[in-house]
Amino acid sequence: MQAKLQFFLESKWFNQFIIAVIIINAITLGLETEPERLSGLMPILTFIDKVCLGIFTVELLAKLAVYRTRFFRDGWNIFDFIIVAASYLPFIDGLSVLRALRILRVLRIISVVPQFRKIIQAFFDSLSGIAVVASLLLIVFYIGAVMTTKLFGASFPDWFGSIPKSLYSLFQIMTLESWSMGIVRPVMEIYPYAWMFFVPFILATTFVVLNLLIGVIVNSLQKMQDDTKQVLTEELSKQDHGRKQLQEQLEAVEKAIAELKRRL
Repeated sequence: MQAKLQFFLESKWFNQFIIAVIIINAITLGLETEPERLSGLMPILTFIDKVCLGIFTVELLAKLAVYRTRFFRDGWNIFDFIIVAASYLPFIDGLSVLRALRILRVLRIISVVPQFRKIIQAFFDSLSGIAVVASLLLIVFYIGAVMTTKLFGASFPDWFGSIPKSLYSLFQIMTLESWSMGIVRPVMEIYPYAWMFFVPFILATTFVVLNLLIGVIVNSLQKMQDDTKQVLTEELSKQDHGRKQLQEQLEAVEKAIAELKRRL
């Protein structure tokens, strides 16, 4: 019975069913944010939400029954458990943020879809490289914040009046959101040579450091793919070796049978 239940939980169609439930649940939770327009559908949406939560709960209980202590050895199972458990937090008036946590159930699709799991795994595997790049970015930001506070803080206190304000303004500039017309050009009206700081800063942060960050993650994905290929190659090699040994044994048996027939 337990083996059949495990086969059922690990089957491809059940996995696809869970993905469909997650997508339906995400849609219903989104529609619940429009109570004025969809007041007539709110009871149905609430019912669907409860059904989805019930399916997720039954799935976790079934996995606990099958895997027992092994359930908590898999980080993705723990992730699913926390996400579903958060949906059972008591919803108290005035604590709407707890009710909003239900949308976190959509994150379960990360643990269900293998492609998403690979990306997240690659991200965690590249944390050391990300930390190095982030430290470099932090150093550049701190240097830039000190310089802009000293150079432009007196004339533009709202943007560069202190280190925290300068850091936030530089972050906006790095994202290229209204960096020219919103910040740099007004600064250049008083300090014409301000572009000599801002242009290299953008080049260093937006086009160099952030691309390094992306490169670290891509490199981790490539390494994971190479490792997977190597494992598959080794498994195929073992299978070929085993098949060759089996063929040699069959040939030996056939020769023995032929020799026995000849003697008889």
